[in-house]
Amino acid sequence: MNAPTPKKMFIRTYGCQMNVYDSERMTEALTGAGYEAVDAPEDADLVLLNTCHIREKAAEKVYSELGRIRKMAAEKAERGGGAMRVGVTGCVAQAEGEEIVRRQPLVDLVVGPQAYHRLPAMLDALDGGAGAQVVTDFPTEDKFEALPQRAQRKSPSAFLSVQEGCDKFCAFCVVPYTRGAEFSRPVAQVMTEARRLAASGVREVTLLGQNVNAYHGEGDGGAWSLARLIRAIAGIEGIERIRYTTSHPNDMDDDLIAAHADTPELMPYLHLPVQSGSDRVLKAMNRKHTAEDYLRLIERIRATRPDMALSGDFIVGFPGETDADFEDTLALVEATRYAQAFSFKYSPRPGTPASTAEQVPEAVKDARLARLQASLRAHQTRFQEDCVGRTMPVLFEKAGREPGQLVGRSPYLQPVHAYAPETLLRRIVPVRMEAAFPNSLSGTLIEEVA
Repeated sequence: MNAPTPKKMFIRTYGCQMNVYDSERMTEALTGAGYEAVDAPEDADLVLLNTCHIREKAAEKVYSELGRIRKMAAEKAERGGGAMRVGVTGCVAQAEGEEIVRRQPLVDLVVGPQAYHRLPAMLDALDGGAGAQVVTDFPTEDKFEALPQRAQRKSPSAFLSVQEGCDKFCAFCVVPYTRGAEFSRPVAQVMTEARRLAASGVREVTLLGQNVNAYHGEGDGGAWSLARLIRAIAGIEGIERIRYTTSHPNDMDDDLIAAHADTPELMPYLHLPVQSGSDRVLKAMNRKHTAEDYLRLIERIRATRPDMALSGDFIVGFPGETDADFEDTLALVEATRYAQAFSFKYSPRPGTPASTAEQVPEAVKDARLARLQASLRAHQTRFQEDCVGRTMPVLFEKAGREPGQLVGRSPYLQPVHAYAPETLLRRIVPVRMEAAFPNSLSGTLIEEVA
C-alpha cells in the first residue's frame, strides 16, 4: 500500500530569533502530522504566518499579507489545486485572537506562541468539520514536552529556547502581554535537546529567551542560573560555541560575567539592550537602571573579558524625550563603543503604558534617529576595520555565492567569506581577515586544513 502523499506547508516568519525557533518547532510538529515544507506559499495546502508584535503597525501588516494570501488561495482553487488552509501564529495572534477571524474569515487557525504544539490536533479538528480554531490561552501542559524531537540539522548552528516571557513590564513593550510571565525550561529538558542537537551535527547553540539571563530552570539542587546552564552545555561533546540572547542589564550577575572568562565555548559577543542614555527617559520606560549603572556594568564585563564585543538596542523619540535626553544617549554610545546596534523610532503599542502619552513629533524622531544611526555606524565601521589583520576562528556554515567560497561566523557573529573546500563545512578553522565591509568580513585560510 502506497504511503499518503504529504501535504505541503509554508511558514513565513517575522521578527525575533525566538520566532525563528518557534517556526522550526512548528515545522517539526507538522512534519510528524504528514506535512512537508515548501519554499513558496502559492501551492501550499497550509500557510502559516508566524508573527511579531514589536514593530509599528504589526497587526495591520498581517492583515495586508492575509489579503494577498486570500488571492493566492482563490487562484489555487481555480487551478484545481484544492483548498488552502491559513493560520496566524505568534504574538499578533496572541494579541488579536478572535478579531483575526472576524476581519479575515479566510483564516482557519489562530495560535498564540504558547500553544503551537496543538497545531496537529487543531488541523484534525478542521478535518472533522469544526470551524476556525482559536487558541490564545496559556496551556497548563508543557509545550516543549509535547513537541517531537529536533529534526536532523543542515546547519552547524541552532537556536535553543530556554526561557520565555518577561516580568519587567517596560512601558513600551508588549512582550509580557503576548508571551506571558517569565518561564524557564527545566535543566534536564534543555540538556536533552542540546545533546540531540550536538548528535545531529550542531556545533554552535544560541540560547534564547525574551529575558534569557533571568533563566532559573529547575535542576539538581534547585534553580539553576544561566551561567550554570552554560557551563553544563559546554561539557556536551560536539558543542564548541555557545551564545545567548536577549539579556536585560539588571540580570547580568557576577557569575554570568565570570562565565565569559572561564568558559571558552561562550563567545565574546553580548547583546545587552539599554534603550536610552537618559536617566529621565529610562525611568519613564520603567527600565529600573540608570545610564551610569549600565556603563559600570560594561566596565565590569570588559575587565573580565577585554575582547568582548557589545551590541545593543535603542529607542529614539520616546514620549517626553528632550534634546538633552537624546544627547545623553549619544554620549552613552560614545562611551560604550558598540560593535553593532539596532535603533528604532518609538511607536505606540496598544495596551502599553507609553502608548497614551504625548508623542514626540515624527520629524524630530526622524532627525534624532539619523544622528544616532550615523554614530552607531561609525563605531561599527571602526570595529569591523579593527578586525582586519587578525586571525579568528570561523565556523563555516554554508556555501558562498561564488564558486569555491564558504561563509561562516566569527566569534563576534560577523559573517566571514573565504575561499575554502566544502570539506570545511561544519568545522571551525583559523582565518586571517583581509577586508572589512559594513556587515561582514572576508579572509583567507592561514594554512591548509585537512
